[in-house]
Amino acid sequence: MKRILAVFAVIMGLVMGPVMAQEAPDVGEGPGLFINLTTDDTWAAAKAISFGHQKALENGYRVAIWLNVRGVYLADEKRPSHIHGLMAQSGTSIQDMLQAFIADGGTVLMCQACSAAAGLTIDDYIDGVEMGNWPTIEAWLFDPEVQTLSW
Repeated sequence: MKRILAVFAVIMGLVMGPVMAQEAPDVGEGPGLFINLTTDDTWAAAKAISFGHQKALENGYRVAIWLNVRGVYLADEKRPSHIHGLMAQSGTSIQDMLQAFIADGGTVLMCQACSAAAGLTIDDYIDGVEMGNWPTIEAWLFDPEVQTLSW
């Protein structure tokens, strides 16, 4: 049994070593907002992106939007989107909203596993999105100055 545990420990060290050795990226300093966006419903997405952009980013907070689960479809440049309700008058798509958010300094992170499950790669996404990884998500999620909001 000890030999099995020793072999397991060596294998885990080889597999997890590179992951654990990665340094956390610099995600900035000061108060921030991490938006967990799990839906491809464009009404909810428009509210989340608008809130992150107009209420937080434009008021000096650092903001990341993590697109995961079905949310990864929102940044697919080949997938058309629309906006419901009062925001429809502007004719702006979800992709337009995400690109404006990125242009103003916001961060859009894609879930790697969800992207793979959806059959999407970084090449399928609009310009400016980043493929998330654990050190990046961890840096945002566990930063004591960052609040998390889910849609």
